[in-house]
Amino acid sequence: MPEEPFTILRAELSLFDRAEEAFALLETFLEVGQPWISRVDLDPALLELPDEMTDDRVVVQGLIDAMPATEPKRHWWSTASGREYDLSDEQARWDFTRLAYCSILATVWGDGTTYFEVADQTSATYWLPDSLKAVYFDAITAKGWQIPAHWAAAIPQYKKPRWKRF
Repeated sequence: MPEEPFTILRAELSLFDRAEEAFALLETFLEVGQPWISRVDLDPALLELPDEMTDDRVVVQGLIDAMPATEPKRHWWSTASGREYDLSDEQARWDFTRLAYCSILATVWGDGTTYFEVADQTSATYWLPDSLKAVYFDAITAKGWQIPAHWAAAIPQYKKPRWKRF
């Protein structure tokens, strides 16, 4: 049985007119993707507000300040004590969405795969199978929002990059 095609969607804050657009899209994804998502977590070390964040700076800085202190990773292979979020809680989804873009590593995991990742507070990517992408795009459209042009133009692929198959 062939694998379901998947699409890579770039989601760096710099690709949007306002950072809040990226936040709203991620929050929508976390809401509609719950049946596919097994867990979300982020590395709480070195949280830093991105320059692109405008509306929620004070609130998000408060979330960062309220995070328990963690020892920074000493080496790239060390394990970070990640913080998990309960996606059934609307406030937890909001918090994760904003903090993900402040983190050096935030990940949305599915059963045996990665669906979304922010790395080094700059790179953000979705890897969505066609079935999940269809539900996600329907939810975006149902909210009266436009699907970003670079997402609509993205071409599905059949082989996920090896380093993203875990």
